Amino acid sequence: MPLSLIQNSEPNDTTTQRCPLCDAGDAARYHRDRRRDYYQCATCALVFVPRGQHLSAAAEKAEYDKHQNSPHDTGYRRFLGRLFSPLTARLTPGARGLDFGAGPGPALSVMFAEQGYPMSIYDPFYAPDPAVLTQTYDFITATEVVEHLATPGAVFARLAAQLVPGGYLGLMTKRVTSADAFAGWHYIADLTHVSFFSEATFRWWAAEHHFTVEFPGADVVILQKPLPPATGT
Repeated sequence: MPLSLIQNSEPNDTTTQRCPLCDAGDAARYHRDRRRDYYQCATCALVFVPRGQHLSAAAEKAEYDKHQNSPHDTGYRRFLGRLFSPLTARLTPGARGLDFGAGPGPALSVMFAEQGYPMSIYDPFYAPDPAVLTQTYDFITATEVVEHLATPGAVFARLAAQLVPGGYLGLMTKRVTSADAFAGWHYIADLTHVSFFSEATFRWWAAEHHFTVEFPGADVVILQKPLPPATGT
């Protein structure tokens, strides 16, 4: 069944790209602006920028260094509350979490710790502790992170493996809605943004990995890892 967000490629555009989420080789150009090309996968509907058009690691970090996301900023805490509130409503007391891609100001981990949830943080630039990626967690959060991922398929697989059965993956990212909206979308003006998800993309990934998926808000996604099958006594 075709995904509703798929846009036909230009008549003379036969160039395809391999999808960094599902690894299918059926992506075709979705949009082009003066700086970058954007392709959409016909399998999972991810829209992505080709790897050769990504910023260097140094240029990417320079952009992140401009962010001022303090745990003491009440406005930023209110913004994070769009994920924090629905996710905490699902957690058991003392659940252990990982804030992945925490950035220079890991505010969300502070908010969870204040409520009694033991937290670890990981960020490839600001908290590059590989030890936390070898542990398992009751929940993992990634706020305004997945749009920056060059290899979302590999990262999602790793995070899914780190969740205990029944654990939650909570994400915040703005979603693709239509080709017309995409063309004028402020989200694509940020050159650190290279992967753009739609509701269809998240539903595809959830079905492929047997997760359940919920959308508590326009930019919030909560995925739950399945429990193992019950065994007879």
